[in-house]
Amino acid sequence: MNPLAGQLNEKLLAGNPHVYDMLSSLGKEIYFPKEGILSQSAEASAQAKKYNATIGIATEGGIPMHLGVIQDKLSAFQPKDLYPYAPPAGKPELRTVWRNKMLHENPSLEGKSFSNPIVTNALTHGLSIVADLFADEGDAVIYPDKNWENYELTFGIRRHGVHVTYPLFTEDMKFNAEGLREALLNQKDKGKAIVLLNFPNNPTGYTPGAEEGAAIVAAIKEAAEAGINVVVVTDDAYFGLFFENSLTESLFGHLAGLHPRILPVKVDGATKEEYVWGFRVGFITFASENQDVLDVLEQKTLGIIRATISSGPHPSQSFVLEALKAPEFEAQKQEKFSIMKGRANKVKAILDSGKYGDVWEYYPFNSGYFMCLKLKTVSAEALRSHLIRQYGVGTIALGEDDLRIAFSCIEEEYLEDLFDLIYQGIQDLQQA
Repeated sequence: MNPLAGQLNEKLLAGNPHVYDMLSSLGKEIYFPKEGILSQSAEASAQAKKYNATIGIATEGGIPMHLGVIQDKLSAFQPKDLYPYAPPAGKPELRTVWRNKMLHENPSLEGKSFSNPIVTNALTHGLSIVADLFADEGDAVIYPDKNWENYELTFGIRRHGVHVTYPLFTEDMKFNAEGLREALLNQKDKGKAIVLLNFPNNPTGYTPGAEEGAAIVAAIKEAAEAGINVVVVTDDAYFGLFFENSLTESLFGHLAGLHPRILPVKVDGATKEEYVWGFRVGFITFASENQDVLDVLEQKTLGIIRATISSGPHPSQSFVLEALKAPEFEAQKQEKFSIMKGRANKVKAILDSGKYGDVWEYYPFNSGYFMCLKLKTVSAEALRSHLIRQYGVGTIALGEDDLRIAFSCIEEEYLEDLFDLIYQGIQDLQQA
């Protein structure tokens, strides 16, 4: 093992041995080079006042070399904010601004100890960092039966974790905290579990209410008190899109500082919150009462980043930073939120009209981009295929009975026609 990795591990063992035990074999071995090219280049940038011949970019006239055909389109930004490599952890000001945003939007974080957010190449990259740091072959990765399929690739195929699922909803259509609790306590022999909490949920668009949120936190705490080390990942991809009767904060704040055997990790980003999907700007944040633990986790995260993508794209970080600082930002974001809420409310009104009750029910939804139909009479895949071939309507089939609808990408005026066509598709299949 590299001596730098050994030093980080010793520091982590002293700060919180439970977090050390959570690390995968890769997590234990990874480190960020202190004497490599990046650190030497950083030293030269600060002190080499005559010639800095360290970093692998080209300069011209004292600024990064660039092509006019590109810069002409991006002239609102200085070349220094576009063309050089961004630091592996991301632009420092962007990290600070995002942290302040987190505090503003999550009052439960006030007074809690958590790291400066580290910039990732959007949320999937953040989740893959979690998998690399904490998931070893055979480790239990716990998430509900209605989930984003990429979890299987990220934690299962890539890291050989074992996915453990539980029903998302109880019979009265509330979040199944008891199912989560049982799945966690079943890992007592292993002594470790990774829990993925995704609210608003993809695919159902459901976010728990306050009572359900408290039950989730209580279940995780009970597992920790039973001697299980729990890495809890709040996948907050759709954070902020809370339309009615739900938590309006991430559970990250409620989990921070809860128990030494609980490591909360927040994965979020501008991707969907700020409607910049192609910018690929996300963040990963750790919570711990011990500053040394936070320092070690940041260094190991930077090691993963350095070993994979080296650093995230600089232009999109600059774009997001300037947007977050803009005076018009909040008003414009509220305008888009209102549109999204209007679409969600319209869908609910359409579904509650009584027109379609003979062929489907719908799972509760109160947030996010999606909702799911539970089909009564035809298979989801048969309907999906028929809709796209016969009517040019695209939907997502999930399992035997569930059909996911992304109302986020359908104008409100067309939503009723969309559901009428889905209903017609079912009639077609029933009569065939």
